[in-house]
Amino acid sequence: MDKKTLNAEERKLEGRKVKTLRTQGYLPGNVYGKKVKSQSVQVNKKEFETIYNEVGETGLISLKLKKEELPVLVSNVQKHPITDEFIHVDFRQVDLKTKVTAEVPIEVIGESPAEKQAIGTVVQYLNEVEVEALPTDLPEKFEVDTSNLAEVDQAIYVKDLKVDVTKIEIRTGADEIVVKVEPPQKEEVIEVPVAAEGEVPAEGSPAPEGEVPAEGSETPKEEPKA
Repeated sequence: MDKKTLNAEERKLEGRKVKTLRTQGYLPGNVYGKKVKSQSVQVNKKEFETIYNEVGETGLISLKLKKEELPVLVSNVQKHPITDEFIHVDFRQVDLKTKVTAEVPIEVIGESPAEKQAIGTVVQYLNEVEVEALPTDLPEKFEVDTSNLAEVDQAIYVKDLKVDVTKIEIRTGADEIVVKVEPPQKEEVIEVPVAAEGEVPAEGSPAPEGEVPAEGSETPKEEPKA
């Protein structure tokens, strides 16, 4: 993957005042890391969106701040609950010679013969797996091909993921299921009992409108006239 560079500026506005930055096209954020003093920064929102869509949270970014270029990973992004726009970002500064842990997304590709023939449905159990590697060796994603899943209960496990074990260690359990063919779910039919014609309602239930209570049942007593 090509090196991605993102310009950043020192941020002086904090708290509710950061709304002003957003209206000016900036995205507020922080830079943090081991043995690194946390810094408040701001980046161009459109530039960040373009780079983030390419590298996600596992691609290395060179953050240009003042006269420095900081190797960072996107650690966390916050989005507006209604508009889904980015409102804040955290960058994790890393040492290129020290391994880091990260969550790598899983992308399901291919078409399962089981789904083609309506034998079953491919269900994705995991959306990401945790790995440990040098920042420059982190994979962008894991592709899982389901084109060989032809029968119900067939599955692909974490241990089946293709990875260069000399560079990357998968920390998620090897026997965890990534995708599996599940049998098609049957729709439940709920039967509503219907009283047979002439059947007396169950004890305690009111008699249908216009009908006389069954023989032996109590009838309301009339109040004596004054």
